[in-house]
Amino acid sequence: MSAEGTPAASDVSDISPSPPEQVRLRVELVVEIADSASLAEQAREQLAADSRLPAGERAHAVAAVSEDPAEALAYLVEPFDLVKGFPGVELAQASWGGERVDQDESEEWDE
Repeated sequence: MSAEGTPAASDVSDISPSPPEQVRLRVELVVEIADSASLAEQAREQLAADSRLPAGERAHAVAAVSEDPAEALAYLVEPFDLVKGFPGVELAQASWGGERVDQDESEEWDE
């Protein structure tokens, strides 16, 4: 430490950076799908354009998004976009899915 109370150059090299802090962000959405055919079509188009997806997996995914709007929506949602552009934030892990739910008017939500 220097006489002024600031770390000397030799002291700075002894400071190791702390590991990045991880935060679990939970977001729950309930959406109304007014046009499931258009949603499925968009998911199929995106699947067709995905050159990294093996043919067998593509066929399975096309069937899933065609039969279930929740699967189509889950396929189209990109969690990386939720945090893209935030300074100092990098997505470390993500998991998501979709499921059909019954509408429950009695359930209160914070808006």
